Amino acid sequence: MNPQLKHLIFILSTIFFIACNQQKEIKIEGELKKWHRITLNFEGPETNELAEDNPFLNYRLEVIFKNGNEVFKIPGFFAADGNAAETSSSKGNIWKVRFTPNAVGEWTFKTSFKKGKNIAVANNLDKATSAGFMDGQSGKFQITNTDKTGIDNRAKGKLQYVGESYLKFAETQKYFIKLGVDAPENLLAYTDFDVSTNALGFQKKWQPHAKDFDVTAAPFVWQKNKGKNLLGAINYLANEGLNVFSFLTFNVDGDDRNVFPHLLKSSIVEYEEYASKKKNKEAWETHFHKTRFDVSKLAQWERIFEYAETKGMFLHFKTHETETDHLMDKGVFGIEGKLYYRELIARFGHHLSMNWNLGEENNQPIPEVLKVANYVRNLDAYKSHLVIHTFPNKDHRYADLIGNQSPLTGASLQLSHPDFNDVHPRVLKWRSKSNATGKKWAIAVDEPGKAKIALLPDDEDPEHNFARGRAMYGTLFAGGYGVEWYFGYASPNSDLTCQDFRSRDLFWKQNKYALDFFGKIPFWEMQPKDSLIENKTAYCLAKENQEYAIYTETNANKIKLDLGNSNQEFQIFWYNPRKGGELQRGNLTTVKAKGVVNLGNPPSEKEKDWLLLLKK
Repeated sequence: MNPQLKHLIFILSTIFFIACNQQKEIKIEGELKKWHRITLNFEGPETNELAEDNPFLNYRLEVIFKNGNEVFKIPGFFAADGNAAETSSSKGNIWKVRFTPNAVGEWTFKTSFKKGKNIAVANNLDKATSAGFMDGQSGKFQITNTDKTGIDNRAKGKLQYVGESYLKFAETQKYFIKLGVDAPENLLAYTDFDVSTNALGFQKKWQPHAKDFDVTAAPFVWQKNKGKNLLGAINYLANEGLNVFSFLTFNVDGDDRNVFPHLLKSSIVEYEEYASKKKNKEAWETHFHKTRFDVSKLAQWERIFEYAETKGMFLHFKTHETETDHLMDKGVFGIEGKLYYRELIARFGHHLSMNWNLGEENNQPIPEVLKVANYVRNLDAYKSHLVIHTFPNKDHRYADLIGNQSPLTGASLQLSHPDFNDVHPRVLKWRSKSNATGKKWAIAVDEPGKAKIALLPDDEDPEHNFARGRAMYGTLFAGGYGVEWYFGYASPNSDLTCQDFRSRDLFWKQNKYALDFFGKIPFWEMQPKDSLIENKTAYCLAKENQEYAIYTETNANKIKLDLGNSNQEFQIFWYNPRKGGELQRGNLTTVKAKGVVNLGNPPSEKEKDWLLLLKK
C-alpha cells in the first residue's frame, strides 16, 4: 500500500475513534459533603448484562480520588441505564463509581477504564488496553462539612477498626457498641426486589412493618410503592434503639436459596422448582450466570442500605454461608469469587458503618480463607472491619487467623448453649488470645444460643433473663463490642421465617437500656476484671482506681468488690437492666477503697439482676 495512503487511513481511523469515544461530561450526584455518598456517572460503551463481551468481567473501571495525603482507589461498576432501580433495565451505557469522602476541601480524581479478558479480576493491568470513553478523564470537586446530626451515620463518620477491641467513629471519635438482629439471615429474600424467588417458601413481604414506614423513607422507595415494608422494618428497629442488622448476600444451595446478586439463566419458576428439591445441590452450576449480575436488583438493595445509614444502622454483610463458601470456582478462590467480591465492594463498600463477614459457619481450608481475606482487604479502600464466623465447636480455627497471620480485624462468634452459659468465657478467650498477638481483635457475638431455640419470641419467654444477662451482658462485660440476636428455627418468626421484628419487642427495650448504660461509662478504657468480685454470678469491667462497672445476675445484695487499699472514696450507683431509667441509689451511697468491700443493697428487688457503677 502507498505509504501516504496508509498514513491517511491511520489519521482518519484515529479521528473516527476519537469521535466515537469522545469523553462526555461526568455527572456527579449526591451532596458534596464529608461522609456523604457521592456518585460519578460516566457515559461508557453501550452494552447489557448478557453482552457477548462481558461488561462485568472484561471491563475494569477505577477512579483514584486525592485530597492532600488522602488517596482512595475505588472500583466502579456497570449500571445499565443509570436508573435501573426504577426501570429494571438490563442495558445502557452508564457506569458508576460511588465514593465517600473523609475530608473537606478540594478532591481531584482520575479515571482508569480498561478492557481485556478477565481484566476486572486481574492482578495488574499489564494485559489491558484502553477501553476509551472515560479512560484518563479527570476532574475535581469541593467538599464541605457534614450537616447531619443525631443517629445518622453521616454525622458520625466512618466506623473504623483502630487496633483496639472496639470500633471507633472517625468524625465524633466515639467508640461503638452494636446491639441488634442477626435474623432473619434471608432478610433480602423480599418480594419487592427484581427477580425475587420463593424456592422453599421463605420469601418475605415484611407486611407487619407496613405501618412503620415513615415519610422520611420516601426518597428510597422504588417503582412508586416498592420497598416500603422493608424500609418500615428498618425504621422500627431504629426506633427501638437498635443499631445493627445482618443479611446474607448469597445463599444459593443454602438454607433459604432466594438471595443472590447474580443473573438467573432460567425462569423464576424453573429455578424455584429446581431449588426446592433439597437433595439437589447443583443450582449454582446449572441455573446462574456465574460472572454476571442483576444490575436492577443490586440498585434496589442499595436503596435499603442507603436508608439504613440515615437511621444509624451497622450493616453486617454476610457474604457466604457454609453451604455456599465452596460453590464459586469449586472451592478454590478464583474468577467467580473475585468478581463477586469486587461487585459487592464497588457497589456497597462506601457505606460508613459496616463489616465484611467472609462466611457464616465458614468451613473452608484456612489457605483459601486467607486468599479471600487478602483479596478483600486489598480491594476495599475504606478498610472496613473484616471478620469471619465459624461453627461453635470449630472456633479453634481462629488460632490460625489471629495476629499478623491474616488481615482479619475481628471475630463473629457463634455459640451453642441453650442458656447462653458459654458466651462470657468464649469472648474472654478470644479477646485474650488476640490481644496476646499484639493485634487486638474487635469481637462480637453474632449468634448466641442453641440453634433450635436461641432468642425466643416474647410470648415464649417474656422476660428473656438468660439472653439479657448471660448473652448480652456476658458479651459486653467480657470486652466484646456487641451482640446480634439469632432467632432459632423452632419458633414462629424464626431465623428463616421472621417477617415481624415485634415478635421480640419486649427484649429490644432491654437492649436499649444496655446501650444507655454503656453510654455512661468509658468502656473502651476498661478491662474485664471478674477476679475483683467474689460473686460468681457477676461480671466486672474496671478502669482500676477510677471506675468500675458490675453486672450481677442474682444476689445483688451480696456483691463484694476488691477496690485495693488507696483509701479513695467511690460513689455507688445502681441501674435497672430490666426497666432502664436513671441511675439510682441503694442503702450505701459511698464506699472507701479498703480492700474487699461490700457494696450494699440495690434500691429494690434484691433477688433480681442489677448493674452497679462505682465512680471515684
